[in-house]
Amino acid sequence: MSPAPPDEATGVSPVRAAARLRAPLVTLLAALVTASAVLLGAGSAQAAGYRYWSFWEGNGKNWEYATQGPSLLRPDDGTVQGFRFAVSEDSGDADRPRRAPDFGAICADTPAEDGKKRVALVIDPGTTADAPDGEKPPALRTVCARVAPDASSAEALAAVAKPLRYDDSAMLCAISGYPRTGCGEQVSGDTGSAKPSEPAKTVEDPDEDADGGSGGGPSAGLLVGLGAVLLLGIAAVVQARRRR
Repeated sequence: MSPAPPDEATGVSPVRAAARLRAPLVTLLAALVTASAVLLGAGSAQAAGYRYWSFWEGNGKNWEYATQGPSLLRPDDGTVQGFRFAVSEDSGDADRPRRAPDFGAICADTPAEDGKKRVALVIDPGTTADAPDGEKPPALRTVCARVAPDASSAEALAAVAKPLRYDDSAMLCAISGYPRTGCGEQVSGDTGSAKPSEPAKTVEDPDEDADGGSGGGPSAGLLVGLGAVLLLGIAAVVQARRRR
């Protein structure tokens, strides 16, 4: 088969023109794929959580993430509530207290008293992996608080687990002095290092901003999609040049 004649306008054969076009386009495509892979990897490495005391309510068998903060909730007599210190991205992946919400077992040695209510508390400082640098979590403990009938969960906690520490936004930062420092700080997923907490971040709504914006840049998925569209365009151009 004889080679295709040169293009009348350019004097270059279609095969050679296609080869010249293909080389830089393939290089560009490879760069896009590489950049997309880097962005995808960066997105995973930068996944972050927040280190804070989460607040839970016992339903008799299991734990449910509290829909109100401890300063607002006023539990009934016989209620079980839990506090767990851990790093979590939002309420959906927050670690539960590692003790069953068993009111009978926790308050067995605290008899009922007229004019008082009993609230069983599970205080779980979490694991060493979740502890701030240089600190060791104290042991998990359960305690039965006997408080006034209109006491809030925060008041029940204060009756049995002082000292408590709060920040300016009323976020619960420490129970029984743990941790010594920090309050809802952001922890990067790749290094475990802490970053300053968001000003609006509170225990009442710990997942606020946690699954929000991606930093203002285009998503890796969008870039991959654009790369696929570009690939189709390249194939169409090369095919068209071959047919000329």
